[in-house]
Amino acid sequence: MRILILGNAGSGKSTLARSLGQATGIDVIHLDARYWHAGWEPTPREKWKQTVEALAKRSSWIMDGNYPSTLDIRIKRAETIIYLDCPRRICYWRIMKRLLKYRISDRPDMAPGCPEKIDWEFILWIWNFPKKIKPQLFTHIQAADPSIPFYHLSTKAEISQIKNKLAVLSQ
Repeated sequence: MRILILGNAGSGKSTLARSLGQATGIDVIHLDARYWHAGWEPTPREKWKQTVEALAKRSSWIMDGNYPSTLDIRIKRAETIIYLDCPRRICYWRIMKRLLKYRISDRPDMAPGCPEKIDWEFILWIWNFPKKIKPQLFTHIQAADPSIPFYHLSTKAEISQIKNKLAVLSQ
């Protein structure tokens, strides 16, 4: 099973990925942890593409992260796509909680040496996500094989139902 999880920062992608990984036993790949290096250094473009291609070739995975430049690679291999659609106020609340929780340690879904931070660029990225990034993601999703299950989730109840469904399917 290969599950791709997309959504705004703070929407719950990594939390859902971890939870699904525990429920299914499938390896979880947090793309942020692969893309960023100590000091918030990004992976060079060509190396990033090669990294994502290698990760996507695995027989099973739960992968969270947007990265539109490599979305076509991941969608071609995905067997299920989940989009978490959460209001910006919830995303902001969650990133503030995350900042407090990981103020003195690295996040488990982030590369070592990338301390939790919130700056204006990140705040604006979250604010602009619905108009700038979401349409890019949906263009890729709409171009995907229509037989791939796609779940557009916006409530805790919907997320719980899909988590339970996918846990049963993975057995």
